[in-house]
Amino acid sequence: MKLDLPSDKQVYRTPRGLQLWGDSAELLGHLPEQSVDLVMTSPPFALLRQKAYGNEEQDKYVEWLGKFGEAAFRVLKDSGSFVLDLGGAYKRGKPVRSLYNYRVLLDFCDRLGYELAEEFFWFNPSKLPSPIEWVNKRKIRAKDSVNTLWWFSRSAEPKADVTRVLVPYSERMKRLLKDPDKYYRPKARPSGHDIAKAFGKDNGGAIPSNLLQIPNTESNSGYLRLCKMLQRDRHPARFPSALPRFFIQFLTDPEDVVLDIFSGSNTTGQVAEELGRRWISMELDREYAALSAVRFMNGWSNDEVRASVARLDAGETIEIDLGLLFQAIPG
Repeated sequence: MKLDLPSDKQVYRTPRGLQLWGDSAELLGHLPEQSVDLVMTSPPFALLRQKAYGNEEQDKYVEWLGKFGEAAFRVLKDSGSFVLDLGGAYKRGKPVRSLYNYRVLLDFCDRLGYELAEEFFWFNPSKLPSPIEWVNKRKIRAKDSVNTLWWFSRSAEPKADVTRVLVPYSERMKRLLKDPDKYYRPKARPSGHDIAKAFGKDNGGAIPSNLLQIPNTESNSGYLRLCKMLQRDRHPARFPSALPRFFIQFLTDPEDVVLDIFSGSNTTGQVAEELGRRWISMELDREYAALSAVRFMNGWSNDEVRASVARLDAGETIEIDLGLLFQAIPG
């Protein structure tokens, strides 16, 4: 892919990727039409509390996010997908839910032209009880532990292969596979299908559901360790690497292009690099964009990390030679 990007917006490069800083709605205008296979991103949510990294108010959110969705639609391939992670929120001062994430869904489909390929839900069992007023103090609501993940596509049949993201069989299923006749004796079915024969085949794992149970507990990651060493404030909103890993494996092939338009600490870019995909990440805050480079510096000495981050702080664009740090994982 040939990119005509302003040099002052390029933060660092790896063998497969490029980190940019700036308004992604504008930066997307520099990418060729239909050049991206997957957009995997998590924008600032429409929360009532303002966060340090910035977030829009609920009544303006749909219009605000729509401009990014419109710009991304142009660069997405016909076979491409756009996976959007959105957390829920309450209305101000009331124990009732905002519908902003559902209004985003309708706006993307009705106005921008996306298809809803499937809805996913990310269950984070480690999420703290919130909001405090309704859950902890008055105890009139359950804790909010699920984010919606809208899997949008440009066409009705985006590229996808669920066999790449199979999950381990349950112990019961393993016993059934070992001896189907002992554990399962179905009655004759009107369709004539022999379920026992279907169960008797080991496909390497079970088809996953659209409920993804992934704890956000990567407290010992290299990114956090190096942020602490550098005495820098880490990006406060990071999703676990297992989340983009699932969708990158599910919806792309090696050498496909993965794009994150709200990259934060660049979890998506790191996972894409590991999986042998090309990637482009965009982050509005240059300090966060520059600090995300430490994700690719595991195994470096502290002095090497400090020297490279100092160059980034000075406005340089650096090349990160990963050597054998990441070796592409098939599929």
